Amino acid sequence: MRKTLLLLAVLASSGLIGCAKTDTYTPPADASGEDIFYANCSKCHKPETSGHVMTLSSAVANPDALIQKVHKGGMTMPAFPNIQGEPAQRLAEFILSNSRTK
Repeated sequence: MRKTLLLLAVLASSGLIGCAKTDTYTPPADASGEDIFYANCSKCHKPETSGHVMTLSSAVANPDALIQKVHKGGMTMPAFPNIQGEPAQRLAEFILSNSRTK
């Protein structure tokens, strides 16, 4: 029983390794929002079976809030401080166009 619990703890924590801290990714200036999303965000945010890339809370369902979330990260989401300017706007537009709000 103890070995099973240890194994479960290791598996759970290893699943979060890619989804924490700060990521230094810097997109090319001409990267589309879709390119940025699939290069980085889809590592943790798998597209839903409904065809949406994610479900957003109403608190982040606007470009400014999404960009802030990308820059600062969250509980297990890494911060992406180098996604700035037009690439950040394109990423926010892609997410908003391809997500649903709860």
